[in-house]
Amino acid sequence: MPAMQQNTDTGMPFMKMHGLGNDFVVVDARAHEIAITPAHAKGIAHRQFGVGFDQLAVIEKGAGDAHLVFYNADGSTSGACGNATRCIARHLMDESGKTELHLTTDRGDLWARDAGDGLTSVNMGPPQLLWHEIPLAEEMDTLELPIEGGPTATGMGNPHCTFFVDNAEAIPLTEFGARYEHHPLYPQRTNVQVAQVVGPNHIRMRVWERGVGITLASGSSSCATAVAAARRGLTGRKVQIDLDGGTLHIDWRDDGVWMTGPTMHVFTGTFTSTFWDSLT
Repeated sequence: MPAMQQNTDTGMPFMKMHGLGNDFVVVDARAHEIAITPAHAKGIAHRQFGVGFDQLAVIEKGAGDAHLVFYNADGSTSGACGNATRCIARHLMDESGKTELHLTTDRGDLWARDAGDGLTSVNMGPPQLLWHEIPLAEEMDTLELPIEGGPTATGMGNPHCTFFVDNAEAIPLTEFGARYEHHPLYPQRTNVQVAQVVGPNHIRMRVWERGVGITLASGSSSCATAVAAARRGLTGRKVQIDLDGGTLHIDWRDDGVWMTGPTMHVFTGTFTSTFWDSLT
């Protein structure tokens, strides 16, 4: 019997991680520069022909402990990804033995720390509350947009549109999210959340991520929803948010919006040259 043909190993390892089912492929480019294109991101994202992810994160050398770059499943980039940041922070803390990290992203400087009991916290920075920061297409009050349902707009390094509803489970999120992701008020598209206040400082939230679709969780969406709820007087500034994949705790403090929750490193693999070359 002839020997099976072997794919040549590219020598490019990756990690598969998730935060509450919000899953990521993470590539470490600190030792060797890796050129990632939108075509690479889209190919790796495919759940049948690639690895599958909600976001791709690249770890690069930075002014702090590392610089992070994020891609959505459609190949577009994002300035922030909260759950991926927590996953990578946990990996870097385990690697270095540190309990606090300074990370940089296109969003700016982020600080991460070990919260104990296997939990990881990240300060996602102050929320962006002005229309041009988010950004919106024109000047307006961001607390209640002139859209049916009166959603709140928030920036967390990426744009968000939060609808407060009586029953988050009853919203047909596939249709609803796709429609508002592309609303003309959001020139860079937007993440869409449907949020239900279920108790004092307790929110049930579902999310549609721009460039991805429905995800089991979203860290930046959770931060945006917590900020929106506090601004509208629906909750305090410290809340529990229950997502499809689990629970995050959000604390909007003077120094920024802190997010705390679990992470998981599922496996480490290596791309083959056959696969990598097929993406170019």
